[in-house]
Amino acid sequence: MTVAPSIVAADERRDASSSWVLPAHVGVLGFTAFLYVYNLTVSGYANTFYSMAAQAAAQSWSSWFWGSLDPSNFITVDKPPLSTMLMGLSVRVFGLSPWTILLPEAICGVAAIAVLYAIVRRTAGPVAATVAALVAALTPVAVLIFRFNNPDALLTLLLLLAAWAFMRALQDGRFRWLILSGLLVGLAFNTKFLQAYLVLPAFAIVFLIAAPVTLRRRVAGLLVAAASVLVFSLWWVAAVQLTPADMRPYVGGSTDGTALQLLFGYDGLGRIFGQLSGGIAPTARISNFPGPGSSASFSGEPGLLRLFNNVLAGQVAWLLPFAGIGAASSLILRWRRPRTDLPRAAVLMWTIWLATHALVFSFMTGIIHSYYTVVMAPAIGALVGTGMVDLWRARATHRRVAASALAAAIATTAALGWELLNRTPDFLPGIAEVVLVVGLCAAAAVALLAFADDDRNGAMARTIQRATVAAAALGMVALLTGPAAYAVQTMATSYNGGDPAAGPAYARASFTGLAGLLSPTGTTTGGARGQRPQADGGFAPSVGTGVPVPAGNFVSREPGGMNQADLEYLFANRGSARWLVAASGSNEAAPIQLATGQPVMAMGGFNGSDPYPTLEQLQQFIHSGEIRFVLAANQSFGSFGLGQGQAVGISGWVRNNCHPAIIDGGSATDLYDCAGAA
Repeated sequence: MTVAPSIVAADERRDASSSWVLPAHVGVLGFTAFLYVYNLTVSGYANTFYSMAAQAAAQSWSSWFWGSLDPSNFITVDKPPLSTMLMGLSVRVFGLSPWTILLPEAICGVAAIAVLYAIVRRTAGPVAATVAALVAALTPVAVLIFRFNNPDALLTLLLLLAAWAFMRALQDGRFRWLILSGLLVGLAFNTKFLQAYLVLPAFAIVFLIAAPVTLRRRVAGLLVAAASVLVFSLWWVAAVQLTPADMRPYVGGSTDGTALQLLFGYDGLGRIFGQLSGGIAPTARISNFPGPGSSASFSGEPGLLRLFNNVLAGQVAWLLPFAGIGAASSLILRWRRPRTDLPRAAVLMWTIWLATHALVFSFMTGIIHSYYTVVMAPAIGALVGTGMVDLWRARATHRRVAASALAAAIATTAALGWELLNRTPDFLPGIAEVVLVVGLCAAAAVALLAFADDDRNGAMARTIQRATVAAAALGMVALLTGPAAYAVQTMATSYNGGDPAAGPAYARASFTGLAGLLSPTGTTTGGARGQRPQADGGFAPSVGTGVPVPAGNFVSREPGGMNQADLEYLFANRGSARWLVAASGSNEAAPIQLATGQPVMAMGGFNGSDPYPTLEQLQQFIHSGEIRFVLAANQSFGSFGLGQGQAVGISGWVRNNCHPAIIDGGSATDLYDCAGAA
C-alpha cells in the first residue's frame, strides 16, 4: 500500500503556501500561552521544595550551581540543578514571587509546543503540525506541568530541542547537528538524570537507518553523538565528585552525599528497579501521600496496561489509540519510500520515543509519579497529527481502506474518552456520553462517505468531500473534549506538594470549571494526591517590622506551625547563627525560608529522610554557633523511614538538652533554643 509521491508532494506544497498557515500557527501558540499562563499563580509557590532552592539560587551563586535548598549550602535538592538554575535566574532578576517561580515553566511549555510545531511541519506539513501542537498542548499532564515548578517542564523542552537538532542531522548527515542534539540531551540529563536518556534509542535507531550518509559514517556519527551526550551530561556530577565534601553541600537523596550515589541509586536505577536509598521499602516513603490507585510507585501496579489505570490514564492516555493507529498507518503508507525519506524517519522516531517511554513507565517498579508522562505528550501529538494527514491523503488512492482506518482511530479513541470520563461520574455529568455518541457518529460518517458514489467531477463529489471534512473535524473536537475539560479544571485548581495530578481528583465531588477559572481568586480546592491547597498565591510582608509574615498558617506540617510572633522572635534572638532555624525536611523549612528570605536548615532534605545531619553533626553546628533554634518535630521528622533512627535521636536529644522557646503570642509548639546545650 503506497501513496503516489506526486499526490503527497502536491498536497504538501499546497498546504505550505496556504494563507491560513501563519494565522493558525500564531493562534495555536496564543492558545497555548493562555492555557499555561492564565491564572498561573493560583498554586502560589507550588512545590515549595523547588521554590526554596530557586530562592537560594537567587541569593547565592554557589547555591545556584549546586542546587542547594538554602543560600548557606546545607543540602541540595534530590535532582541535578538545571531547573532550579533557570528559576533562580528569574528570581534574581525580577525578585521572589509565584510569578517569577512559575512563569519560566510556562515559557518552557509554550516554547516546547512551538518546537514541536516546527518539527512536525518540516516532516508532515502545517496541518499535521497544527493538530500535533493542539493535542500536545491540551494533554492534561502538560497543562499541569507547564504551570508547575517540577523539573519536567524544562526536561520536555530540552528533549524536543534535541529532537529538532536530530532531525536536522537526518536531513544533511552533518555531525554538528548530532553534537548539538547530544548537548541538549546532556542538559536534559542535568535536569532529571537518566530519564533524559529514554529518547536515545529513538535517535540511535533512526539515524542508523535513515541518515543520508554511508553506513560507516552513520556509525561514526553515533559514536560522536554518544561522546557528546556523555561530555555534556557529566560535568555537574564530576564537579560534585571532585569537590571535597566539606567544601560543598550534601547531595540530597543520596546515602553518602555524592552525586554518583544519587545517580545510580534513588534517582536512577532505584526508579527502574524499585531499590530506594538505604534499602528502605518504597511504601515507607509515601505513607503520607494516600490516594486512589496509590502503591509503592505512586502510579499503580506495574504491568502492560498501567498507562490506562485510574492514576495515569487521565493524565496522558486520551489519544493513545489514535496515536497507535496513526503511527502504524503512516509507516505502512510510507513503507516503500527511499531509506532516507525524512517524513518516514520522523514517524519512526516518534513511534520509538513513545514506545520506549510507555514500556519503561509501564514496567518500572520504583517511584513513578504520574507527571513523568508529560514527555509522552509531544510524541502522541506528532503521531496523531501525522497519522491523520497521511490517512486523509491516502484517500486519493486507497479511499475506502484509508477512511476505514481513520474512522477506526476516531471510534476507538472516543470509546477510551468515554471510559476515562466515566471514571469520575461527578465531573461534568453526561459529557462522557456526548463524547462517545459524537465520536462514533463522526467515525461512521467518515467510513460511510468513503463508500458513497463520488463522481470526482460533479457537485456530489464536492459535497461528499465537505461532509467528510466536517465529520473528521467533528470527530477531533469530540476526542479533545475530555482533555480540554481536564485542562480547564487544572487551570482553576491550586496544586502543591510533590505528587500533583491534572484534572478532577477522585475524592472531589464538584467541578468549578469555567466559572471558577474566571473568578478573580480561582478555586482553592486541593487537587490530587499529595496536594495541599493554599489560600492565596504566596506570602505578604508585614508592616513596620521588616519581618515577612505568611498569609495564614504557612507551615504545612504539624507540629511546628509558626506565626508572625515566632518569626520576630527568631530574628531578634538569632545572633550570628548561620541558619535562622533548623527544621525537619523541606515541608517545614521551605515556607519559613520563602517567608523570611533567611537560610533555613532542612534537616533530612526533601522529606526528612536523608541521613544528614547525624546527631553528632547537628551538635557540632550548635556548638559552633551556626545553629541556635531547632524545630524538633516528634512524628514527622524521619517518618518516611530512611534515617529514622538518627531522626528519633535528634528529636529526643533536642527535647532533653534544649529549652522550649516561650514566645508571647507565638504558635510554634516544637521550637527549641539550643544555645548552651551540652
